[in-house]
Amino acid sequence: MFPPQIGQFNDLVFSEEHEAGILLDGGEDFGSILLPKRYVPESINKGDAIKVFLYLDSEDRLIATTENPKAIAGEFAYLEVIDSTRAGSFLDWGLPKDLLLPFGEQPRRSRVGDYVVVFIYLDEVSGRLVASSKLKKFVSKDIPSHLRTGNKVSILTVERTDIGIRAIVNGTCWGFLKGRDTSNLEDSGQRLECYVNRIREDGLLDLSLDPPGYSRIPSAADQLLNSLESTEEKFLGVHDKSSPESIKEFTGMSKKVFKQAVGKLYKEGKIKIETKGISLT
Repeated sequence: MFPPQIGQFNDLVFSEEHEAGILLDGGEDFGSILLPKRYVPESINKGDAIKVFLYLDSEDRLIATTENPKAIAGEFAYLEVIDSTRAGSFLDWGLPKDLLLPFGEQPRRSRVGDYVVVFIYLDEVSGRLVASSKLKKFVSKDIPSHLRTGNKVSILTVERTDIGIRAIVNGTCWGFLKGRDTSNLEDSGQRLECYVNRIREDGLLDLSLDPPGYSRIPSAADQLLNSLESTEEKFLGVHDKSSPESIKEFTGMSKKVFKQAVGKLYKEGKIKIETKGISLT
């Protein structure tokens, strides 16, 4: 059995009662770990396992909680600076004890009220969970070997640059969103899903909000919409079940592109799909 991990969620067994809550079995490495009374479920019995997050409280004692922090050790997060002392900045990460961002881990000084993208990790010297906004130390320069062009990925935007928005991809490597894809995005702290557009030789990914081949859909949808508007009945006698030949005759499109355009217009509420064709709403 693996020992409990600080900064992670762990399934620990209720071993005994305590006046301040209950004690959980932390094994040989940690002994008994307190779960304060306010987090103890009413239905729990001795011997039951409970999922808890482990961290050090304000007195540097190991403590358990059933609350969910905004991020755990090994993850990137976008957090607010809520205090500043001689030790560094303190971030709101959703737990009673705020998360320390040491001044030595800040490429530029953060002020109270700022939001910063940070990496959370367990400091081996102090044994405490801390944050760093020196992201280059924690983002790999190498692209994971399993990533391919067209793959769907999750990103966290970090900063707007001359060539686009730089983002952390799948919590591992760097990527860039460029051009129209960046116009409505937050410069930093926004999480969203996008697609790998190109794997570059310099170890970066070019990203797109649209899946591969989607760039032709807006123009096809516009073309289809214009065709509908140009008819007196605002109706075309083809739909996604029609033959490729009929679709080609009516619209000039392949069946695949036609279906994609119909799907886009339908989702936008601009057309109705009827038994004999499609019409404007």
